[in-house]
Amino acid sequence: MIELRCVTKTYDTPAGPFQALHDVDLSIAQGELAAVVGKSGSGKSTLLNLIGGIDRPTHGDVIVAGASIRLSSERALAVWRGANMGVVFQFFQLLPTLSAVENVMLPMDFLGARPARSRRPHALTLLDRVGLVDQADKLPAALSGGQQQRVAIARALANDPKVITADEPTGNLDSETAGTVLELFRSLAAEGRTVVVATHERDISRLATRTVALSDGRLVGALKL
Repeated sequence: MIELRCVTKTYDTPAGPFQALHDVDLSIAQGELAAVVGKSGSGKSTLLNLIGGIDRPTHGDVIVAGASIRLSSERALAVWRGANMGVVFQFFQLLPTLSAVENVMLPMDFLGARPARSRRPHALTLLDRVGLVDQADKLPAALSGGQQQRVAIARALANDPKVITADEPTGNLDSETAGTVLELFRSLAAEGRTVVVATHERDISRLATRTVALSDGRLVGALKL
């Protein structure tokens, strides 16, 4: 489902070129829950951005769900991303003026792949999946951090993606809520989705099927558990 071939990512900075990733080779199969681990600055976020088509490699190729990130045009990549990727952010990124259910409906509105009349019922089904259907019409400000993160997960599932990436999704949550969120990712992988989570959480090791370890932008381990 995910393949990185000799991937290098270099950013131009005022201090000169900075290599965030160095010659990374990695394969992740469908249905795996991969935990990407490493210290801050190790390249975890860059790796997730490349997998999600948010960024492109400087050298090498990233192939996800049969599509080459490097070779796709911006327009084709945007359409592909909407149909195949679900992205969960550490700080939720919910629109504050929209209710929970409206936030979940947004990806459906953008892609237009589902009839308009079915979008709210589908969003409610997803909120029910994450245990928040009773909070559907509340604004994000009225929800706890854990509730907002579960809304963000429901939003990531809106277009039935094949791949889900999550960058430190439990970083702002208490341990009990973090455990609930990680269990959600485990269940999604069990259904056949490929889930890639960048995390510092030690508990992810008991749920993941693979750990991907990075250090200074280099892959130092990709252990299948």
